Amino acid sequence: MISRTLAADLPRHVGERTRIAGWLHRRRELKSVTFLVLRDRSGLAQVVLTEPSAIAATAGLPEETVLDVVGTVTANPQAPGGAELTEPTVTALSDPAKPPPFDLYRPAARATLPTVLDHASVALRHPKLRAPFEISAASVAGFRATLDELGFTEIQTPKIVESATESGANVFGIDYFGRPAYLAQSPQFFKQAVVGVFERVHEVGPVFRAEPHDTTRHLAQYTSLDAEFGYITDHRDVMVVLRDVIAGMVASVAARAAAAVELLDVTLPVVPQAIPQLHFAEAQELLAANSGEDPRGEPDLAPAHERWLSEWAAREHGSDFLFVTGYPMVKRPFYTHPDPARPAYSNSFDLLFRGLELVTGGQRLHRYSDYLAALAARGGNPAAYESYLSTFAHGMPPHGGFAIGLERWTARLVGASNIRETTLFPRDLNRLSP
Repeated sequence: MISRTLAADLPRHVGERTRIAGWLHRRRELKSVTFLVLRDRSGLAQVVLTEPSAIAATAGLPEETVLDVVGTVTANPQAPGGAELTEPTVTALSDPAKPPPFDLYRPAARATLPTVLDHASVALRHPKLRAPFEISAASVAGFRATLDELGFTEIQTPKIVESATESGANVFGIDYFGRPAYLAQSPQFFKQAVVGVFERVHEVGPVFRAEPHDTTRHLAQYTSLDAEFGYITDHRDVMVVLRDVIAGMVASVAARAAAAVELLDVTLPVVPQAIPQLHFAEAQELLAANSGEDPRGEPDLAPAHERWLSEWAAREHGSDFLFVTGYPMVKRPFYTHPDPARPAYSNSFDLLFRGLELVTGGQRLHRYSDYLAALAARGGNPAAYESYLSTFAHGMPPHGGFAIGLERWTARLVGASNIRETTLFPRDLNRLSP
C-alpha cells in the first residue's frame, strides 16, 4: 500500500489496473450505478460501481470510512482529474466511520470556528480547512532552504529555562524536579550564544507567552522562525537577509503549495527588491499629519497605526510590506543596540505585512561592557544574567537577527480573520484541548 497510486496521479495510468486508498469523501447513488469519491492527501478520485453485488457490499459504508480500491483507470473528463476507477474491488480498512461534525464533502466548510477547533483532527480533513497548513509547511520549507543557501546552521534550543529574565513576568512556570523553571518565551539568548559557535544560525520551534490576550491575533503558544547571524554592520544587514527569506518563503509556497493557493484563491505578495522603510519618528509624523490621530510621543505603534501605515505603503509604493525602523529604546529589550547617532532610538525594526506586525528584529549588543551598562541603566542585576553575559566576555562579533511568527504569516497570506484558523490545536487564554 505504500506504493499505491495517489488520486492526482490517476490520469497517468489510464488503461492500467491500479490501487488507490483514502477516505470515503462522498457517495452518490443513481438507479443502476453508484459513485464513490475517495480523498487522499493529493486530492479526489472517483470510483464507479455498476455490479449489483459491489453496490450492495458498499451500501452501508458511511462517509469518512477508510477504503482500499483496486480497479482499472479509465479516462473520463467529467471525473476529478479526468480519470476514474472502473471494475473496482473495494475493501474497508477501518470500521464504519462515525459522522463528522459537519459535511466534509461540501465546497465550503459550514461550521463555526469553535466547532472546527473542538473537532480539529476530523474537521481539518476538509480540503479548504487543510489548505492553510499546506501553505504553512511550504513557508517553513522556504525559510529553511533560503537560510541554508546563505550558510546558516539549523539549531534546536531548550524550551525549558531556569529563569524568566528576558521579558518579565509573562511566562509559564513549571515544576522541574522540585525546583521552579519556565517555558521559554524565545530562543533569543541561546541563538545569540551560538552565533559565537556557528556565526549563522536558524531555528523553527515553539515559544510560549503567558500574556492574557484574548484577541484574534494572539496565542499562548506559537511557532517562531528565528535567525541570528554575526559580522554585520548594523540592523540594515539583517533587513536585507530578512527580505531574501520572505521572498524565499513566497517562492516556496508558489512551488510547493500551488493547489492550496488556488483552492483558497490566495494572492501571493510580490516582495520588492528593496522593501520600503520608514523611521519610527517619520512614521509618527506621517500618522499625525494624515491619519486624524497624533501618536507622537508614544513609544510604540498601535494596531490601527500599523494598518494605516500598511495602506500607505500599498498606495505609495505598491508594496504589501513596510519596514518601520528605529523603535524607541524604552520599548525594546535591553540587549538591543541603540542607534549611535540617536541613542534614544534603536537599531531595530518591525516588518509590517498587510496591516499587521509580522517580524521583529534588529542589531544586538555584542560587547560585555555594553551589556553591563545597559542593565545598570535599567536597574537590572547582572547576576541574574550571568550565564548569558559570559558569552560576551569571551568575544562576540557584531550580530543581529529576527523572528517571524509562522501562524501570523500564514493568516495574512490566506486572509484569515483569526489566527486560530492557521494554528494546529491552538493554545490560548481559554483553550487547552484538544
